[in-house]
Amino acid sequence: MKAISYNLRKHSASAELEDLTDRYDVDVMCLQEADTEKLPDKLGHLQLADSTKGNRLGLAIYYDEKRFSAVDTNTFELKKSLHDYVLAPAHERLLGVRMVDNETKHEVVIGDFHAAPLTATNSLRRHQIKAGHEALLGMGGDGLQMTLMVGDFNYPFFTKNLVEHLKETGYALTLSNRRTYTRYKLFRGHFDFATSLGLDIQSVETLPRGQSDHLPILVTAEYVDENYHARDS
Repeated sequence: MKAISYNLRKHSASAELEDLTDRYDVDVMCLQEADTEKLPDKLGHLQLADSTKGNRLGLAIYYDEKRFSAVDTNTFELKKSLHDYVLAPAHERLLGVRMVDNETKHEVVIGDFHAAPLTATNSLRRHQIKAGHEALLGMGGDGLQMTLMVGDFNYPFFTKNLVEHLKETGYALTLSNRRTYTRYKLFRGHFDFATSLGLDIQSVETLPRGQSDHLPILVTAEYVDENYHARDS
């Protein structure tokens, strides 16, 4: 499974999406800071699963409807920062889609996440991440343990502490091979990455810069299942 996560910088990089979809032949596309009213229903071979409706920095998930069947979608409010109260509405910080792989019959929940900005504390963002993971697991129901949450985590500093924190919940954090935000010297680092449960993350690649201040990332993952023989992603 291949998924791209991209913060569009208030929709300014939206013209790049169809090219990214085709160039990397992705199965899933997760967007942050999108103007969801302007998003098309289709991006190449990808179908829009769902998008947020009341957030000025919109989230959206597209998927390959030949590869997957979307079973359920949901949006979640997470603990608010001061920024969210001042620059409302910014309450929908997680979008989840539960899907069935039509090839392998695995069920997986994909989460599109946008954490509170750097004006908030790492403690608040950790709370949001933990709550996001719990919300996605809740979408899966009994027995489903495969989740992938990607997006803009706004967590470039003290990432090792976040890794240790996530170990307590069973989730793994995978950074990309290069930094995903380089606009300002002070804030350079890995803002965009992947957290996962029940998946083997083969790679997280930072893609070339476009019109956004964030660089898109490409996540390649396989299912962790002793009865499942790995195939080409």
